[in-house]
Amino acid sequence: MGEHLYERVAAGIEQQIEQGTYAPGDRLPGVRRLRLQFGVSIATVVAACELLEQREILEARPRSGFYVRERPDHLPAPAESSTEPEGPSLISGQERVLELVQSHNAPEIISLGAAAPPAECLPESALDRSFARVRRTQRARIGAYDFPPGSPELRTQVARRMADAGCSLGPDDIVLTQGCQEALTLSLRAVARPGDVIAIESPTFYGILQAIESQGMQALEIATDPASGMRPEALERALETWPIRACVMMPSFGNPLGHLAPDARKAQLVDLLARRGVPLIEDDVYGELDFHGPRPWAAKAWDTRGEVLYCGSFSKTLGAGLRVGWVAPGRYRERITYLKYATAQATPTLPTLAVADYLEQGGYDRFLRRVRRHHERQVRRVADAVRRHFPAGTRLTRPRGGFVLWVVLPEGGDALALQTRALAAGISIAPGPIFSPTGRYGRCLRLNCALPGSVDVEAALARLGALACQDTPEAP
Repeated sequence: MGEHLYERVAAGIEQQIEQGTYAPGDRLPGVRRLRLQFGVSIATVVAACELLEQREILEARPRSGFYVRERPDHLPAPAESSTEPEGPSLISGQERVLELVQSHNAPEIISLGAAAPPAECLPESALDRSFARVRRTQRARIGAYDFPPGSPELRTQVARRMADAGCSLGPDDIVLTQGCQEALTLSLRAVARPGDVIAIESPTFYGILQAIESQGMQALEIATDPASGMRPEALERALETWPIRACVMMPSFGNPLGHLAPDARKAQLVDLLARRGVPLIEDDVYGELDFHGPRPWAAKAWDTRGEVLYCGSFSKTLGAGLRVGWVAPGRYRERITYLKYATAQATPTLPTLAVADYLEQGGYDRFLRRVRRHHERQVRRVADAVRRHFPAGTRLTRPRGGFVLWVVLPEGGDALALQTRALAAGISIAPGPIFSPTGRYGRCLRLNCALPGSVDVEAALARLGALACQDTPEAP
């Protein structure tokens, strides 16, 4: 009878894992809580967990408890190509990105490509009230230039939020921009010149590649772990070999891998670059979208020399169309301020003041808690559908934040061919080669998981999986 009881408890726990209540890497509740949940003794719970440990479903960690094991199909996807590039290169193949973004708003297309939150994930009513309040109370200002560094109201709000990322900054340390893309471009212009070598994660966000290309610079890919980010040993080798002028990375929920660099790795990377006098440009647009626990600290939290240029925006939380971003450029503040003025003169006044008003009202953190839960559910939903419908041997990452998923097809997979066939079927995807300056990652694709609830994601992914199976002889 006792054996039957603990096996029943083990089956109950396993069912919760299969249903997604506990994901790979999650810690189970303590044995006392499980005892109450199942109405059994502590000894029965321990026996059930030990049985699941024997089945390699759980793992026990000393003085910590039981954790859900990573299963082979849940392990982070490898970077497909394990060989490091021979050296810096000019950037090619980015013309496909225009086709990708142009299809994003087409009503007949299910957009699994461009990474942007849908309207239902935005606080539209609250933002509408802020826009109306600004129009009513600040009529004179909204018709005037908002010269750099930008509205003091929003810079104050941004500085307060960056305290949660471990950064002690004041409003004067912030320069407002039109989205994070402008922040990245201005940062590159501030620290490097045409022809210079810029170290990047591999794979990396195609917008970073476009910013580098637009300035006539070269990109050098640095090996990046799909779970923990840029590898310090690979960066150190590159610094010893090549005349790297700057480094661009996304250490918190990087796009497209969704990786999160541990604090120790962030500190190590910042120190490694600082000791060689190489500025770090940090893209942190997904930093506030952590699925679990408090917001991770930014790499800039370990910046003691003003050599980290932190770039952020509200595009992934409040809406891409707002084009409200910023840069905390450290010792490059005066140069960034001048370049911002010389390039665009000012930032749009109305959305800047409206976002500042919205943040002042105090509901942003509550909104973030809700949208984080939504994105976590959607990422899990898309990942489960990929496992069901894509060819056998497909691998995928397991992001801890953000809303993108990196998928590696088995041998024979061709992401560029899949993109063409998928678009003809009314589905957009982001093929792996656009995330590399030299077109690597031909078997990879990135999926946007932040889709509106009305979209039949399951049907679209089933169709996409069927198309992917056409290229893979081992497909079922």
